[in-house]
Amino acid sequence: MSASTYLAYDYPLLSVFWSMLWFFLWIMWFVLLFRIVVDIFRDDALSGWAKAGWLVFTIVLPFLGVFVYVIARGKNMGRREVAQARAQQQAFDSYIRETAKDGGGTSSVDELARLSEIRAKGDITDEEFARAKDLVLSGQGSGTSAGVAATSRH
Repeated sequence: MSASTYLAYDYPLLSVFWSMLWFFLWIMWFVLLFRIVVDIFRDDALSGWAKAGWLVFTIVLPFLGVFVYVIARGKNMGRREVAQARAQQQAFDSYIRETAKDGGGTSSVDELARLSEIRAKGDITDEEFARAKDLVLSGQGSGTSAGVAATSRH
């Protein structure tokens, strides 16, 4: 028999399941440890010394530190995480509102394109086009093409 065949006899299926279970639990423990470290730094109620103490406790005695932290402060971990998620969502929403408000108008390129179309139709003269173009490029002309078209018709 080959060496790989002996390995299959030496490591039965139940041992594979137990190994996978321990590996999964080990990964879950690391996830919990990282979440606790993030929560330590996220908590504004803790002083700097308290944060340092909890961090040292979870690093020096990891299993005991994690379990004591979860028992002592685990109740509010979810609340702090939800509060941070809400704050991030509100900041994102306000950023979107501000960006939409700033970009809601027409750009100077759009204004110049409208002016060119109006001039091509013959609704405004070259002199009016040049004046409106100067207004758009100087940043003073918001809605300039509509205003020029309205004044040229009268």
